Amino acid sequence: MSKAGKKFTAAKAEVGVRHYNLDEAVPLAQKIKFAKFDETVELAFRLGVDPKHADQMVRGTVVLPHGLGKNKKVLAIAGGEKQKEALEAGADIVAGEEIVERIQGGFMDFEAVVATPDMMKSVGRLGKVLGPRGLMPNPKTGTVTFDIGKAVREIKAGKVEFRVDKTGIVHAPVGKASFPTQNLLQNANALVEAIVKAKPAAAKGKYLKSLVLSTTMGPAIKVDTASVDVVRK
Repeated sequence: MSKAGKKFTAAKAEVGVRHYNLDEAVPLAQKIKFAKFDETVELAFRLGVDPKHADQMVRGTVVLPHGLGKNKKVLAIAGGEKQKEALEAGADIVAGEEIVERIQGGFMDFEAVVATPDMMKSVGRLGKVLGPRGLMPNPKTGTVTFDIGKAVREIKAGKVEFRVDKTGIVHAPVGKASFPTQNLLQNANALVEAIVKAKPAAAKGKYLKSLVLSTTMGPAIKVDTASVDVVRK
């Protein structure tokens, strides 16, 4: 079993075992960061849902007000005038159904995919390739749409997709540790609101069971879920 490094141990000691309000947790995470690179700040939610039941699935998207500090490389799959629309919106790669064979052959030089509905008959063949990577276009996340320009712009602006895993956990990024504290807090607030709004009607009992904030290399900072309602108002 590997032993925690001195920097991680020191950061963990500074966090302690208490729970923090979200507006305390964000600056604390920035204060104790120690990696030489610009770490990503993430939130992890443990939800009171059973993902084995379709009516308790939590999934959605949110456009963070201050983005993620990273410009995603977007592939737009469309035809005709929709290709021009995607290009004007900032898509990095624009192609028709011919791109399907290239992707099946190993081409993966992109970080997000959007497609128009008429292309999905061909794009559907990529489920086994794009699905495991979380890149498969889906109407529920707004990545299968005839309004392809809007879809591209949202991704470029910092759109985040979230989905509960089989253990009832949702984790998603809210920005970089170098962001101004207020920007990170507003991004975190937007993500919390989106996940609260995505609560399934079939979910019973306490929905937000626990909430943890952390940086890429840093220790977990426990957030008081009762404080989230205060932050959201």
